[in-house]
Amino acid sequence: MSRESSGAPEVGRSLTFRLGAGLTLLFIFTAFLSLFWTPFDPAAMAIADKLQTPSLRHWLGTDHLGRDVLSSIMAGAQTSLGVALVAVSVGLLGGVPLGLWAAARHGWVDEIVMRTNDLIFAFPALLLAILITAALGPGAMNAVTAIGIFNIPVFARVTRAAALALWQRDFILAARVAAKGDVRISVEHVLPNLLGTLIVQATIQFSLGILAEAGLSYVGLGAQPPTPSWGRMLSEAQTLTVLAPNLALFPGLALTMTVLGLNLLGDGVRDWLDPRLRETRRS
Repeated sequence: MSRESSGAPEVGRSLTFRLGAGLTLLFIFTAFLSLFWTPFDPAAMAIADKLQTPSLRHWLGTDHLGRDVLSSIMAGAQTSLGVALVAVSVGLLGGVPLGLWAAARHGWVDEIVMRTNDLIFAFPALLLAILITAALGPGAMNAVTAIGIFNIPVFARVTRAAALALWQRDFILAARVAAKGDVRISVEHVLPNLLGTLIVQATIQFSLGILAEAGLSYVGLGAQPPTPSWGRMLSEAQTLTVLAPNLALFPGLALTMTVLGLNLLGDGVRDWLDPRLRETRRS
């Protein structure tokens, strides 16, 4: 029976998914476009053109150093995408195997993995990132390290919880009867059934990674000049809000729309993978 005939809507028909996908693709396209082209050099200063309002030459105006705001936002998308992508990858590569291992072995292995997770969770994400970057020094790579470390227990906990439920299923028992070991069962049977859950969690952590990078850059612990960053743009604009509100407005909108798009995308994928959630929202 097809998905349509069973009453489950196709993912492409979901307004939430389409809006989230559109905003996310716009963010990704902007980041990749900035690799090859921006209206002006994001790092080029022109003091004579400082604090200009939006015009045909500078569509979003210029900052206090005469840098083009649109170019800085485009290049800042590249920074946010790179940091969040690597941080989520670190979380997946470190957390998923730990979660699968804990669910498969139980006992002391499960206890050590989960108590270590609890220790990391005792610190708020941004505070943990600040502690790590303060110890290692400011910079985009240290921000990636900090955010990635926090993502590991997140993915480990999600993977373990979902895997424990799967280990009770009949197809796992059949795999055991076929003399398959725990590692083979985890890779061949458990992991493929977790992909939907992991995709949804990855979109959530991606948006949180962008916020964390912006927060670290805001306090001076993220990407350092001349690397553009939305968080640092907001930090530099806070004393010029009355004089040049566009300096805070446009980076803030870029950050808000990107995080909103990723969250909507995650909600759309989750509703598609679990039609019961969609029916609950409709009722």
